[in-house]
Amino acid sequence: MRLRFLPVLALGLTLSGCGLAGGNSPDTTPGLDARGRAVDGLTVGHRLQEAGEHELALRAYYRAAAAQGATADVLSAIGSANLSLGRLGQAENILRRALEQEPDFVPALNNLGVVLMEKGETGEAARTFQKAFALDSGKTDAIRENLRLALARSGPERYSEPEEAKGFALLRQGQGSYLLVTR
Repeated sequence: MRLRFLPVLALGLTLSGCGLAGGNSPDTTPGLDARGRAVDGLTVGHRLQEAGEHELALRAYYRAAAAQGATADVLSAIGSANLSLGRLGQAENILRRALEQEPDFVPALNNLGVVLMEKGETGEAARTFQKAFALDSGKTDAIRENLRLALARSGPERYSEPEEAKGFALLRQGQGSYLLVTR
């Protein structure tokens, strides 16, 4: 299944907050650092996601869940891997579980927004991106772009012609107070 929306941006957001230090060179084993010590499942999963190995990343995330518990971070990573694999229903369920634990977890919000856009639920996607954008203070370009696209897709009639052309006008009622009226 080919995803039409911005899964790369969603994945990039998830990976950018993970603090990946270095990558795998051909002579290292995934799951071990350069000194031969075990690396946690989340780090391994993030590296595998970055390499496009989404199924293997999902397995690493499941190992992380077994070791650390099903935290919001682990659930968000599992949801991101499912999104990359085109498993939208699974991704949505898991991302919503992550947000039940941590309602303000920005990567999970952004990825849930991408899932909703893929499913054609643009209104809820726009609201989800708006929350992620506000919590992120507008710092992440990927969230800003996702929000812009969601708003554009959620109501093209809202942006295609000026409000005045639709029979509405703003009536000033005092200093900083306006009333929307029909003509």
